[in-house]
Amino acid sequence: MAVQAQSVVTSIVTDPLTGIAIFGMDPVSYFTEPAPLQGRGDIEFSWGGVAWNFATMANRDIFSRSPQTYAPQFGGHGAMAMARGFLSDSDPRIYTVFKQRLYLFYSPGNREAFLLAPDAAAIKAEENWQVLSKTLSVQ
Repeated sequence: MAVQAQSVVTSIVTDPLTGIAIFGMDPVSYFTEPAPLQGRGDIEFSWGGVAWNFATMANRDIFSRSPQTYAPQFGGHGAMAMARGFLSDSDPRIYTVFKQRLYLFYSPGNREAFLLAPDAAAIKAEENWQVLSKTLSVQ
């Protein structure tokens, strides 16, 4: 009898050493600052089964009221990879905000590919996320 393996890939990308979402970057700062800010370990909020760090208490409070607005799409998995139908890691320093949503990417080339046709890529990525997210573990 075959045994099916449990996924070791989580639904929200975290730092493998700390378990902090999107490697400790402040998700609100992507929308409010010229460049995203590193969050502080003493300003934290738990959502989606993981801890998120913030640069300011105000950003933590904003996130806590509407985490789906500020959290990266697809749990922080690479958006262009998702559009192509597979999961990949992402680098929180490589991103775009498109239609008031945060998308992270594995490489600058993936971001550029996404930006060539962002509407189509976002739609295809969302379709693929609906299927692929069901194979991921929560933590």
